[in-house]
Amino acid sequence: MTTSLIQFRAGDGSRGVAVLRDGAPPTILTDTRSTLELAQRALAQGQRLEAMAAAADSGRELDLAAVALLAPIDHPDDAHLLLTGTGLTHLGSAEGRDKMHRAASEAATLTDSMKMFQMGVEGGKPASGPGVQPEWFYKGDGSSLVAPGAPIESPAFALDAGEEPEIAGIYLIADDGAPVRLGYVLANEFSDHVTERGNYLWLAHSKLRQAALGPELLIGDLPAHVEGTSRIVRDGVTIWERPFVSGEANMSHSLANLEHHHFKYPLFRRPGDVHVHFFGTATLSFSDDVRTASGDVFEIEATPFTLPVRNPIAQAAPVAVTVRSL
Repeated sequence: MTTSLIQFRAGDGSRGVAVLRDGAPPTILTDTRSTLELAQRALAQGQRLEAMAAAADSGRELDLAAVALLAPIDHPDDAHLLLTGTGLTHLGSAEGRDKMHRAASEAATLTDSMKMFQMGVEGGKPASGPGVQPEWFYKGDGSSLVAPGAPIESPAFALDAGEEPEIAGIYLIADDGAPVRLGYVLANEFSDHVTERGNYLWLAHSKLRQAALGPELLIGDLPAHVEGTSRIVRDGVTIWERPFVSGEANMSHSLANLEHHHFKYPLFRRPGDVHVHFFGTATLSFSDDVRTASGDVFEIEATPFTLPVRNPIAQAAPVAVTVRSL
């Protein structure tokens, strides 16, 4: 049995949370305005999140067509929600990256990307204790999260607008500084692969983009094998589509290892903060020489998630940035 939480905004502007079980119609939780609020109550009462949702379940069905779906997690202060992620974590994920960087330098030796990938294969799933640390990147704060169905904006200076179908873990830092996993979401970790291809040291620049989450926060364990489909639709026609896999069975790192190397830094254990941590992917349209355009729609779906991640691409207007002396 799978259980997910959905955040929504009703027509009168009020917020709410609904619970979705095994694809049955979602039902509204009583006196619950946000996933964060429910998680904070669960921590305060020493209860599991699923038990808190069950206790608050009103049994009243939510009409998804009558409400605006929100990202399944948010924070009232964007600065206290951090978007971060890891790359080269999936079996096969090094191929596209290696191709990018080898094209830039025709060296016969292994690229840094392939070296990093092999380190993960050899030491990313230790029998005990922490393993090798993965590639890591910062993506933004809560202001970079895009709501389900909303346009995902590519900056005017971007060289590419590419999808990355991924699973992300959602975490809340408890009052004692301990990270607590709330669950998992299906996500589009939107990136600029042309910038990244130019020089691997520009990876940090390529990741400072918006990101979209699917409407559901999956409570409980993530299946070891996750299968999904990623596609791009242009003017109602699918121009690219490929299956993708995730879950530990398809990864070179364990989730526990990725979590350890993120939360080992005290900066990321600040009580009250929320973290969205992307676990990586091996499937990109960019690897198939697809170039997206404004108006294209990204669609990502995967079991056990019921609802897809679906967002059109928009082009942000240029912004002049001037630094002045005070």
